[in-house]
Amino acid sequence: MSTLEAALRGGAVVILLLRAAVAARNTRRDPVSRYAALLNASIAGFIVESAPGFGALDLSLRIPVAVVSAGLPAAFWIAMGAMFTDEFRPRWSHTLGWLALVALAVMDQFRHPMSVDVARTGLSVAFLLFGAWHAWSGRGIDLVEGRRRLRVWYAAITVLYALVAIAADWLWPGGLSASSVSLANAAALTALIFLFAVQASIIAAETQLAPAAVQARPSAPAFDPQVVAPAAGPDSAQLLALQHLLEHDKVFREPDLSTASLSQKLGIPEYRLRHLINRRLGHRNFNAFVNGYRLADAEAALSDPAQASVPILTIALDAGFGSVGPFNRAFKAQTGLTPSEYRRARLSGAGAAVGPDTAEA
Repeated sequence: MSTLEAALRGGAVVILLLRAAVAARNTRRDPVSRYAALLNASIAGFIVESAPGFGALDLSLRIPVAVVSAGLPAAFWIAMGAMFTDEFRPRWSHTLGWLALVALAVMDQFRHPMSVDVARTGLSVAFLLFGAWHAWSGRGIDLVEGRRRLRVWYAAITVLYALVAIAADWLWPGGLSASSVSLANAAALTALIFLFAVQASIIAAETQLAPAAVQARPSAPAFDPQVVAPAAGPDSAQLLALQHLLEHDKVFREPDLSTASLSQKLGIPEYRLRHLINRRLGHRNFNAFVNGYRLADAEAALSDPAQASVPILTIALDAGFGSVGPFNRAFKAQTGLTPSEYRRARLSGAGAAVGPDTAEA
């Protein structure tokens, strides 16, 4: 390994470990940081493991690095979910996936059947594709413009590089650690890491713009009179038009409402609508923003004695939800009660009879 390559790999590892340390320090304030720390540490381990001559090291040195590096595809999957899905929650499948890759990597350091390599490759490809799906699937409802751009980078470049690296290990003697391509690989890794570090810093700054009230209850409607006052800025007229569409015309009742259709109703480009809802109203997810109005509409209907006999399914569909399942989950997440429990609590004081709730899951 040349001095230049050693410097490139060493510099990339230092950057990654520093970012992992900073992320680990912020885990109490930002839960996403713990997954970012795991991803950065895993990439650092991969850079060391893919260096020329790593296989000649003593087993006691190789195994710790292999353990840290092995979970990279699972760490990517988890980190993409945490970074790009606002309601992300870790699951047991994430832990099992990471542990499975680590176990296969340890076996890989000893004599082993070909099935170990096949299993490790298959799991790695699957987790990388899961991570890419997390990054790409929510792009249409993401209101943070910088984060939307970063989704494309992560979904395309990172997965493409990882798949090339996996294919090279199977088809090319020495893979990307072969002397003919090792230096170019190190330079590409360093450039990508630097680019992502800069982009991630920009996104972190952008995602801190939401007002405290909106962050505390992200699915609640957020038209504060102080925010939409005409003197507040040049886009106040557009904000007032958006407020009129939602609160007077009740366009949120359209189950297929999207940023594209809503921007057409306002007569403004999609990026401008995203800017208004994110920068001026503090929301990061379009569905959560619209569902705030749908849930408020449903709460009013469930509290109305005149609608005590209306099935919950009808109320959910009238409010704009496509089915009762998502409605039940969103309703309980916001109120802490199921729709049936909420209706009984609100109508019990009025002595109203509770209507048929058989549609509730």
